Amino acid sequence: MSLFTKFDELDGRRRALLESGSKPFNVVVERIISPTEAIVNGRQTIMAGTNNYLGLTFDPECVAAAREAVTREGTGTTGSRMANGTFASHLALEDDIAKFFGRQFAIIFSTGYLANLGILSALTDRNDVIVIDGDCHASIYDGCKMGGAEVIRFRHNDADDLAKRMRRLGESARDALIVIEGIYSMLGDQAPMSEIAAVKREYGGYLLVDEAHSLGVLGERGLVEMADEHASVDFITGTFSKSLGATGGFCVSDLPQLDLIRLSSRPYVFTASMCPSVIASTRTALRVLQQRPELRDALWRNANRLYAQLSSLGYELGPHPSPVVAAVVSDINEALALWDGLLARGVYVNLVFPPATPKGCYLLRCSVSAAHTIEQIDKICAAFADAQKDFRASTAA
Repeated sequence: MSLFTKFDELDGRRRALLESGSKPFNVVVERIISPTEAIVNGRQTIMAGTNNYLGLTFDPECVAAAREAVTREGTGTTGSRMANGTFASHLALEDDIAKFFGRQFAIIFSTGYLANLGILSALTDRNDVIVIDGDCHASIYDGCKMGGAEVIRFRHNDADDLAKRMRRLGESARDALIVIEGIYSMLGDQAPMSEIAAVKREYGGYLLVDEAHSLGVLGERGLVEMADEHASVDFITGTFSKSLGATGGFCVSDLPQLDLIRLSSRPYVFTASMCPSVIASTRTALRVLQQRPELRDALWRNANRLYAQLSSLGYELGPHPSPVVAAVVSDINEALALWDGLLARGVYVNLVFPPATPKGCYLLRCSVSAAHTIEQIDKICAAFADAQKDFRASTAA
């Protein structure tokens, strides 16, 4: 067996895609124009798959802060905080994010993926149990695997199923770690926060909520704040790469043991730390998020409009409006045809394949931004309508 035999099936699927003429994984963004537009394949394209929820990637205050920091402190840290030292700006961002969430302690990571990987792998080992929602992000699964704990999945957003599995753990439930997300990234649905918290209070354990897609979207701070379940949640993780328009990740907690993760988390100890310009833009974006609630209003206006129009076209969507609006398609040929049709009409969305999707479906995943105009939202919907019409006509022929 060759080292590369494991890739044979993947290579076959890739070749089939290339033969179809569709290239969903080879898109090159040739030039960024704005938070919502870019040049793709030589065409001005509406970007409807960026997770740039508040549209802050081009915010003048954030750009100015990044420019000033890179001039003052250079382009990067060139190493981890353990090896090269902590910059004052690292501590300032940790202080900002802790105060923002009303928690005593915070630790930042170079990416949101590393935040989950670093926290979960350091918190648990083979003697522990982690109980996770079945639709959790890959970074959560990978963090669990890296730590070596026993992993028990409960049915997506099913608090009763969580309770059943916690009950089966008996005394072990008191030390189990429960992991959920505020908004799930594929269909945009929210965790039943109050019901999950009630299970945790009944059976014990610790609760970690990943607010990656809900920070700045569900209120300022995400689902925990919206459900008023602060006292039930022990750890909150998240990313700076969605609503805050940068890169990086974090974990906040009131448990002082969080600080020990700096000494035991390999993704923290052995990864180059956030660079000064990214820290500066993130700190500024965090302030803008709090000072400009109208951005969140615009985000939800666009999300509700897109959801309503795609629903009226007959597309199967997630259970309720969200800044993540994903059209569910069961057939790969239809998914490819629709995605190609959208791109040809100047609209870029995420085409998501199994196993990243729930129940083996295909998704045409849109993520809405506060920076999208009403006209752009309507153009996205018109492109969906035309692509759908063309596909139906081709299959009827």
